[in-house]
Amino acid sequence: MTDTPGSSSGAASNQMWGGRFADGPDAIMEAINASIGFDKRMAAQDIAGSRAHAAMLGATGILEPSDVEAIREGLLTVLSEIDEGRFAFSTALEDIHMNVEARLKEIIGEPAGRLHTARSRNDQVATDFKLWVRDQLDAAEGGLIALIQALLEQAEAGADWVMPGFTHLQTAQPVTWGHHMMAYVEMFGRDLSRMRDARARMNTSPLGAAALAGTSFPIDRQMTAEALGFDAPAANSLDAVSDRDFALEFLGAASICGVHLSRFAEELVIWSSAQFRFVTLSDRFSTGSSIMPQKKNPDAAELIRAKVGRIFGANAALTMVMKGLPLTYSKDMQEDKEQVFDAADTLMLSLAAMVGMVADMTVNRDALAAAASSGFSTATDLADWLVRELCLPFREAHHITGTLVALAERKGCDLPQLSLEDMTSVHAGITAEVFDVLGVENSVNSRTSYGGTAPVQVRAQIARWKEMIA
Repeated sequence: MTDTPGSSSGAASNQMWGGRFADGPDAIMEAINASIGFDKRMAAQDIAGSRAHAAMLGATGILEPSDVEAIREGLLTVLSEIDEGRFAFSTALEDIHMNVEARLKEIIGEPAGRLHTARSRNDQVATDFKLWVRDQLDAAEGGLIALIQALLEQAEAGADWVMPGFTHLQTAQPVTWGHHMMAYVEMFGRDLSRMRDARARMNTSPLGAAALAGTSFPIDRQMTAEALGFDAPAANSLDAVSDRDFALEFLGAASICGVHLSRFAEELVIWSSAQFRFVTLSDRFSTGSSIMPQKKNPDAAELIRAKVGRIFGANAALTMVMKGLPLTYSKDMQEDKEQVFDAADTLMLSLAAMVGMVADMTVNRDALAAAASSGFSTATDLADWLVRELCLPFREAHHITGTLVALAERKGCDLPQLSLEDMTSVHAGITAEVFDVLGVENSVNSRTSYGGTAPVQVRAQIARWKEMIA
């Protein structure tokens, strides 16, 4: 086969179209029409679909057993040629379907032409693409489980390590390192749920819908669906060939996962800075500077933060492709794959990099504790104590606490360093027991409500998640 426009491969392309077109496509039309440059990634799925279809045609008596066996053997030969890099892809043959069929004809002759009985490229490509996206959903599930496991290990190691919790990137209240890690477990857990949910919803087979209206041949769509691991045949032939919701759902779930990856990457960039020193990323996921020898840059985290933009772009691009298409198939839908392929690659690379960073990073417990003890992080504990012990309205307690914070600022100390005399100068009812709640350790240990930051709650959530993903 050759890629030269106007050569004999052009004639082969015309033969695939049938007698409707007398002239071969010129170079521009061939370039805009061909998808083999990217849809060859679906070769394994295409051949799996063809093998299932051929077996069904034989089982229903539509094809002779000898033709089915020739097709089966020929398709295995084609697959081995592709796997071994010996297959010559041709742009003149447009797509993976025509490339495979043309090579099959070279190998087995006339029976190859019978393979396309009772199907169309419309249901063929929908089936191939569904199978490919389903594989990506399975891969994403594996990547997310690996990331959740890495986060659980970090959470378990630091279930009782205190650190500052932030709102507006300002110190808010003390939390534990384990609690912070478990927040991301919850996020990526929802991503895992979305991937699984999308897989369950998309798992119906388009094969046998043919061009758009089904077929008059006595095919067994249940047989091909089961052979390809689908739960059932798609129930409407029009929808079967025109549906790309499964790709949009994958991109939607990948986009939300990308948001979570980017948010965590941002925290790793901040935490690994000299100003924070909360974590040290390993050399495996960092780079140096060409001019500043002291630098250790969190490049893997920065690249994740940037790369997920490609996933968001793919989601928007495919939505734009699909938004105005009438039923059923239009050639616009050829533009459904490149962005999905790129988004899947980006997602899996980003997940793998994040797993590596989380597993390898070293946490500076002392820096966490020092930061947790600064910035008046126990002010809320003081206000709660005033409400609980002195029966003050919360708004009054809030005002008293704010006054004490201002006093501590003037004295250049934190709340626990104020004297009891300082405290009673603002409210006479304050007693020495107040200092029991002003330590960060006491603060986090007191947050025992379900889902709270207390180590006992963190360990309970770790156990729950370990059981869920076991």
